[in-house]
Amino acid sequence: MIEKKFVQGRMKEFMIEEHIQSNLKNVGHSSTSLKRTPLGDKVIIKASRPGFIVGRKGEKIKALTESIRKGFGLDKPQIEIEEVENVNLDANIVAERIASTLERFGAGRFKGIGHKVMEDVMNSGALGIEILITGKIPGTRAKRWRFYQGYLKKCGDVAVAGVLKSKTVAKLKTGIIGIQVSIMPPDLVLPDNISVHLPSDEQVGQVEDVKEEISEAEETEATEEKKE
Repeated sequence: MIEKKFVQGRMKEFMIEEHIQSNLKNVGHSSTSLKRTPLGDKVIIKASRPGFIVGRKGEKIKALTESIRKGFGLDKPQIEIEEVENVNLDANIVAERIASTLERFGAGRFKGIGHKVMEDVMNSGALGIEILITGKIPGTRAKRWRFYQGYLKKCGDVAVAGVLKSKTVAKLKTGIIGIQVSIMPPDLVLPDNISVHLPSDEQVGQVEDVKEEISEAEETEATEEKKE
């Protein structure tokens, strides 16, 4: 069954991504994809800090390649690292940034962290952002705090396929804090965004010429009917 092969391939890709996320911390990991080439399997990692993945003299990337080869049975795996151009428009990197900042400074500064990240994302050109932080912050009872700015679709195909979403957790002394980030990128085309193009001077002149021809033809027909 060809469908079963596709499902198995996606499952392996997902497991490799989970393995990379668990082994690479604070590298700004965005996404992982798997491609098959004539020379072997290629693992493409998108991150904001490629140097942290490579390590000194390539030690980290060699160890990661060997663990992927043994753990998932890939044929001569090759790891390719791509740097993310704008880290503030990537939901996975933004969520990881919030989590690492909370783990570093604690839950007491969560409001400042949320507003600062939200401001950076909007200044990068995003149409809208929503940050949900859930857990025992700042007290002993679990709450959910919402940081929201701009315009964000919540339903429809645009919300499913166009809005960038990510979920992660921050491990604090008070417990685990859940973090959800939703970003509407600036290049997203909305179906209700209608633009009106005004005609140029040349087009307006052509329309007027056509109107004059029509009026002359009508006058000629009226004159001929009177003669008859």
